[in-house]
Amino acid sequence: MRKNQFIGFAFVSVCLWALVTYYLFLDRPLNHKPDQQKQIQIQEHLSLLELKLNEQFLDGEKLLQQLRNIVKEQQLSVRVNEAGAEGRGVGEEQQLEKQQGEKEDEQVNRMRSLAEEVLPDGGPVIAVLVFACNRITVNKCIDQLLKYRPARERFPIIVSQDCGHRPTADVIELYGDEITRIEQPDQSDIPVPPKEKKFKGYFKIARHYGWALNYTFFKFNFDTVIIVEDDLDIAPDFFEYFLGTYPILKRDPTLWCVSAWNDNGKAGLVDENAPDLLYRTDFFPGLGWMLTKSVWAELAPKWPSSYWDDWVRQPEQRRNRACIRPEISRTRTFGKIGVSNGHFYEKHLKYIKLNEKFVPFTQKNLTYLLKDNYDVQFVKQVYESLVVTYQELKSDSIVSEGSVRIPYHTNDIYKRTAKLLGLMDDFRSGVPRTGYRGVVSFLYKGRRVYLAPNANWKGYDPGWS
Repeated sequence: MRKNQFIGFAFVSVCLWALVTYYLFLDRPLNHKPDQQKQIQIQEHLSLLELKLNEQFLDGEKLLQQLRNIVKEQQLSVRVNEAGAEGRGVGEEQQLEKQQGEKEDEQVNRMRSLAEEVLPDGGPVIAVLVFACNRITVNKCIDQLLKYRPARERFPIIVSQDCGHRPTADVIELYGDEITRIEQPDQSDIPVPPKEKKFKGYFKIARHYGWALNYTFFKFNFDTVIIVEDDLDIAPDFFEYFLGTYPILKRDPTLWCVSAWNDNGKAGLVDENAPDLLYRTDFFPGLGWMLTKSVWAELAPKWPSSYWDDWVRQPEQRRNRACIRPEISRTRTFGKIGVSNGHFYEKHLKYIKLNEKFVPFTQKNLTYLLKDNYDVQFVKQVYESLVVTYQELKSDSIVSEGSVRIPYHTNDIYKRTAKLLGLMDDFRSGVPRTGYRGVVSFLYKGRRVYLAPNANWKGYDPGWS
């Protein structure tokens, strides 16, 4: 554009110079009355001026043509250079894509080999899938996983990153081949209903979960996965807990997950002298949990666009199946700031007790968690317990020892009582947190308490919220 402007400016300047000169000579006043000789001189001057003007116009045309030729040559040179650069860029891009494809294939083959490896003791290979986004503190989670991991061949660690946050990626890559990093490729914007724009993060999380679980189960071909968020501390027996409960999960079709989390696991509400105590729960706890490929194959085709954790708690997904959860949590969240904006953190989550005593779960008989065994014993224990009121429990006026039961028969009564006891009082699809057959178990002033519906309980009411 600048060169075209220069050409135009040069041409106009030549024309202006010629016109000014022409009129200057034409309008010059004469000192004497013109005579024939003077008229002849004037005519000669005019002829000379006309000749010079013609020469100037010819020179201008030549100059303009020269400038046009220069511009054409430069434009041609630029096009040639751009074409060459584009050719080189396409070639380099194709080469880069080829290298990335080869690297991905190598990674997939390596992980498939780990997934299909037969360990000397015949035990399972269980992948640990860490979900990361834009927290550089992901190193805290990874450091603990590496610290407590008993064997890398039994528990390969995969860190799946979303968000495209380079500082977080740099932290993850520092671990080299101790872990495997994968990256969610779809960073496009997600259409969100106007009323839910402030919850867009939940849509991105669901997309990330769906992609990463598909990749881990179907591309890497792992049969079992432990899911961990990047804001979790873990207990020293975290891996032992999952390894010990793995056979029960595989054996009992009425179980669909194992969780390391107790929603009501605050200090004072759990028995710190019973770190080996485990439960069945109808409420999906999350926050460090294990599931199998067969369950994922069932969930994947209908995976939701958002709020995946509440979605899996719906009756259509749960299908009357339960999870295993501990008395004392094997995870604890330090992620006050996140998509949920610290929801529940100040009142509950920061008080969760993290187990500190190593329990050798792989050496224990955990068959009491099988449904046929568990239900008989659990129902007997709950409904043979002494019925008391909250006031009696609070005033410590109960004479007899042993467990007690506080009945509820409406959601309002449950919520009111739960708040008084310091429990989380919300429902998801009608199921209270940690509930099993509607029963919530916890400790109060050192005594086992069951907040329970009537013995003729008919099932959950999804309308309770």
